[in-house]
Amino acid sequence: MVVVSFDRSPKTYRHWKLWTDGPVAWLELDVDEQGGLVPGYELKLNSYDLGVDIELYDALQRLRFEHPEVRAVVVTSAKEKVFCAGANIRMLAASPHAWKVNFCKFTNETRNGMEDASEYSGLTFIAAVNGPCAGGGYELALACDRILLIDDNSSTVALPEVPLLGVLPGTGGLTRLTDKRRVRKDLADVFATRSDGVRGKTAVDWRLVDEVVPRREFRAVVEQRAREAAARNPRPADVQGIRLDPLEREFNEQGVFYRYVRAEFDRPAGVVHLTVRGPEDDSGDGWLLTLTRELDDVILHLRTNEPEPGTWVLRTEGDPALVLAHEQRLLSTRDHWLANEILHYYKRTLKRLDVTSRSLVALIEPGSCFAGLLLELALACDLQYMLDGPPIEDPDSGKRAQLALSEANFGVFPMGNGLSRLQSRFYGRDDHLDWLRREAGQPLSAAQARELGLVTDAPDDIDWEDEVRLVLEQRAALSPDALTGMEANHRFVGPETMETKIFGRLSAWQNWIFVRPNASGPEGALRRYGTGQRAVYDRKRV
Repeated sequence: MVVVSFDRSPKTYRHWKLWTDGPVAWLELDVDEQGGLVPGYELKLNSYDLGVDIELYDALQRLRFEHPEVRAVVVTSAKEKVFCAGANIRMLAASPHAWKVNFCKFTNETRNGMEDASEYSGLTFIAAVNGPCAGGGYELALACDRILLIDDNSSTVALPEVPLLGVLPGTGGLTRLTDKRRVRKDLADVFATRSDGVRGKTAVDWRLVDEVVPRREFRAVVEQRAREAAARNPRPADVQGIRLDPLEREFNEQGVFYRYVRAEFDRPAGVVHLTVRGPEDDSGDGWLLTLTRELDDVILHLRTNEPEPGTWVLRTEGDPALVLAHEQRLLSTRDHWLANEILHYYKRTLKRLDVTSRSLVALIEPGSCFAGLLLELALACDLQYMLDGPPIEDPDSGKRAQLALSEANFGVFPMGNGLSRLQSRFYGRDDHLDWLRREAGQPLSAAQARELGLVTDAPDDIDWEDEVRLVLEQRAALSPDALTGMEANHRFVGPETMETKIFGRLSAWQNWIFVRPNASGPEGALRRYGTGQRAVYDRKRV
């Protein structure tokens, strides 16, 4: 199996060109056909695989942290007469099911990150579609704020997955058509079932693009629109970004080790023990940014490269007071661009945890620092257990586990459903949330945490090890597929948003369709694409 690294920098990009011109950045897609992440396919027509999207994710992070002076981003193609053909079909057809699903999940997260940057970082994304744009290529354009299509009588936008491949657009295309672009549902149906796409004035009339521009004027008009968008942006222009240096980490058979995060494997039990360390002092030396980068990286590494361990056990180590002090400094300066970016990056990383297909169990023990923003890690878990007693290794100690609520737990880091994790936990119970607010700012014992409903259970030191062992053994004995579906349903209560539709409804259907013979069978559309043979469908509706 290929071990995927998520380390990238503009100097190592094979598929993207990133450059800035004052308040405008240009992201040009120029895919290296021979640069596939794994052997067996060529990335023709600016089609992409996971490696292409990892570079895009890196570029978006650098725009937010290294180039705060940028206020508009043009996403276009560096190739003549093609924008992007979408996800590479031969890659999809040859990939194992888990690879396809993880690939779609990551691309969804990356495009959601673009929309997050529009809403919270003041970036305006302009898709300059300078050639045919199909499938995931159009979904990339849909993630932008504005779409300009070249008017040359041949360039179209299309979502051809249903008619050509027997699958769905994998990166939110159907949802963004209706929920974001406000395309009428009958026109969306026609569009998604015709393989040749739509061009010119019709694309504008159907709300598929915002503007069509003749080829001879295209570059000038794109630049003009970008400059106009940048001028409307109130972000200060005279700010200096920070460098995102490569992460320091160590891989070995026992796990992955960073400065503030470590992931240790218990492969026979199917468990990863994931420990997060709090700040070392009160200097405010960028602890949360470093921690977030490490946590983001380890989540991606484990999801992609370690599919077997089905349960992640989350712990923290440190001083809760230092966590709360660091949090308060950030929240009190959130109007500063860097504090704003750090907080939203941590929010996006928590969201990545929310949609991870693993059982998540938090263990709150003496020496933990599940306070405020780090308590969000426990609240993101499916189960929380808190030791009501001394440390197991030191039964005579007077040390006890505590947790603490803070402002950060009441909406600073919303989930994809737009609710805080406490609102999701106590959905529709405003009186209980008011009770929790009154308890914010003070350390809570195991008994208090259980009374407040913040933990699943609080075994004493006599039962602790047996209780934890039984929980993990039971989890390992259940169907991983059933657990994935159950957890995803329980985590997202209440209102549906475009984000929950993409990760829930749309992704669930795509996941199912990917394993159906009409798509992935030997005579299915995905397998027969490009062979000249028509797909053979089982006509029974299920």
